[in-house]
Amino acid sequence: MTVGRRAAIVRPLPPDLSIVIPTLDAASVLGATLAGMAPGIARLGVRGIAVEVVVADGGSQDGTADEARRHGARVADAEAGRGRQLAAGAEAAEGAWLLFLHADTRPAAGWDEEVSAFIAQPANQDRAACFRFALDDRAAAARLLERLVALRCCLFALPYGDQGLLIHRSLYEALGGFRPLPMMEDVDLVRRISRRRLAYLATPAVTSAVRFRRAGYLPRMLRNSCCLLLFSLGVRAETVARLYG
Repeated sequence: MTVGRRAAIVRPLPPDLSIVIPTLDAASVLGATLAGMAPGIARLGVRGIAVEVVVADGGSQDGTADEARRHGARVADAEAGRGRQLAAGAEAAEGAWLLFLHADTRPAAGWDEEVSAFIAQPANQDRAACFRFALDDRAAAARLLERLVALRCCLFALPYGDQGLLIHRSLYEALGGFRPLPMMEDVDLVRRISRRRLAYLATPAVTSAVRFRRAGYLPRMLRNSCCLLLFSLGVRAETVARLYG
């Protein structure tokens, strides 16, 4: 035993990728999302890509934070509001790459391969990527909505947050990150990214269709389209959120 020698302090290396998930009373869906992504996260680790999961919670009262920790995620407290929570999650995250996901959205099998291939290219540090939109519903209305979303992305380069967003921290910060908007925070950031810097991954991100089934596909689609139109015409996000209800 060597006397007088100080023990070396070993600090863990920061993660390469931070998965940021905003939550508010999402215990019923968060566990399935995190469990479903666990195999892909493990495969990324085998490839040498260290991953952390940061859950930006807006004050849940249903055990969301406990569910997150049970699956190995780190919880960051945030003021309620998706824009504020996404910004807080990004600030708390330590990864060079950020992958923003909704609590009820889970990338399908193979997502880790596409993500690792994307971040391996240095040129992509000045680009962002999103998944293909999909719903966990066999109804014909779900397939129609998926096609309409694909058309919207093709014509207007406007993926929503339920398609996820993979972006390097340097680009995210250069663009000013997520703004504290009550809604349309995803559209706001994607516009600043611009079409030329946006890539589409082939893997679908499968989102829960519960809210569409509950409200009805057509009413929900019309309401979402009206909100996007109003926001595009310059109506404040706060006003759009009040109209959205």
